[in-house]
Amino acid sequence: MIAIFYRQNGKLLVSQSESELSTMNRDDVLWIDMLSPSGDEKHTVDEFLEVEIQSRAQAEEIESSSRFSESEKAIFANTNFLMPGPEDYSMEAVSFTFVGNTLAVPLRSFTELQRRIIAMPQLYASGYTVFASIMDQRVDLDADMIELMSKEIALYSKRINQQEDINEDFLLDINQLQENTMLVRENIVDKQRLISNLLKSDKYPRDLQGRFNVILQDITSLINHADFSFERLEYLQETVVGLINLEQNNIMKIFTLVSVLLMPPTLVASFYGMNVPLPFMDKWWAWLLLLGVMLLTVAF
Repeated sequence: MIAIFYRQNGKLLVSQSESELSTMNRDDVLWIDMLSPSGDEKHTVDEFLEVEIQSRAQAEEIESSSRFSESEKAIFANTNFLMPGPEDYSMEAVSFTFVGNTLAVPLRSFTELQRRIIAMPQLYASGYTVFASIMDQRVDLDADMIELMSKEIALYSKRINQQEDINEDFLLDINQLQENTMLVRENIVDKQRLISNLLKSDKYPRDLQGRFNVILQDITSLINHADFSFERLEYLQETVVGLINLEQNNIMKIFTLVSVLLMPPTLVASFYGMNVPLPFMDKWWAWLLLLGVMLLTVAF
């Protein structure tokens, strides 16, 4: 599926046919959004932009240190978007290709942004503006995920204060939340690196520098919040381990007390359980005397 946003006679139009690219001027094309494009669609876009768009497999194989590259004609920027699911998070590769003022995104469709562009075309002067809007939306979603994690941490903290179900499963839940927090933080840092590399390029419009700087400031705030959440989880984890240790110590105290109480009668029983003649062994009331001695040792 392909969606081509282009300007014609002062209007912003949308086409879903790659064959119409042959009738368009590249300077009039704002954004080419491709979601799982067919081979013909990708080939047509490659010819129109005169660069080879990265495939999903190529984008997923790129190392984190090489996600940004620049050629004479184009800028290639790759990142991963973290998608929250019902039980876990999933990574979705996203690749941005800038050729002049045209943006091509072959790996993910942004339906909500498409509607905004159609509704307010005057706010989107180039593909770089579209990219900035995508990153804005993504940072907002990351902020929502971190806020949701903060609420979960608060619930865990409340359960600890009330000492509800403090067990091994509770500790494993905290560990999983730590993993999710670090995953979100890693994903945010990847966007920070991507935008920082873009700001080093001489191809992007300088009038967007202020907007990109604001996005970087928001990302820095999210990183600090994620770090605080992780530290808070470490504190909760240590608290849970401490409570479990205290509970185990109390159980050991009980076992120790019982062992100490049983030691004297065990000693008496051991002596009179030996197969040697001992005092009073031939008396019928000897067992009553031994039982009384055992009870006295336990009582005192």
